[in-house]
Amino acid sequence: MTCRIPLLLALFLSITGCTTIQLEPLPEGMTEQPPAGWAARSSELTRFNHWLLSGKLAVKQPSDSGTAVINYWQQRNESYELALSSSFLGLGSTQLKGVPGYIHLTMPNGDSYQSSEPEKLIQAATGWQLPIDNLTWWIKGLPAPDGDFRLLFDEQNKLAILKQDGWEIRYDRWHPFVETLPELPARITALKGDKRVRVVISRWQRED
Repeated sequence: MTCRIPLLLALFLSITGCTTIQLEPLPEGMTEQPPAGWAARSSELTRFNHWLLSGKLAVKQPSDSGTAVINYWQQRNESYELALSSSFLGLGSTQLKGVPGYIHLTMPNGDSYQSSEPEKLIQAATGWQLPIDNLTWWIKGLPAPDGDFRLLFDEQNKLAILKQDGWEIRYDRWHPFVETLPELPARITALKGDKRVRVVISRWQRED
């Protein structure tokens, strides 16, 4: 990491407040047997690598909780640009840009930080671990290509739980956001130990 993260950055997304993330009951009759067409679906969503989404983010952990607006998350192959904002503490808008193995973070006052270890920078900024490089896959309902994983499907043949790298990703809602594509996640809840992260997606579109 190029320099020490200041206190303001350490407060980012660890905003003191009351954030409740209720867990949906797990679907009954889950199976590890992929439904018919899962391979074709996975292949189609893997190729869906130019997209733009917006929504909300909520974080709950033992010491702090907070919420933020996802103004946009733009993905182009492995390159991403993510803009988050919150009215708490005057944080304004914070921007993250990166590719696997590299991240650049810009604060509202113009200060910027970069690292070849994205997870460490995120941990310094938020106080919790987040495998940012895997999120590009998980947000689409796919396991990341590196590392073992486990998939559980519900009685409607939808992905209900993805387990990878110590995280449990629960897919609470699906929605047909993009014409000609399978349904995409509308709400996911990520669990690791006593930490919870929820992403609610309000808009998702294909970009050329």
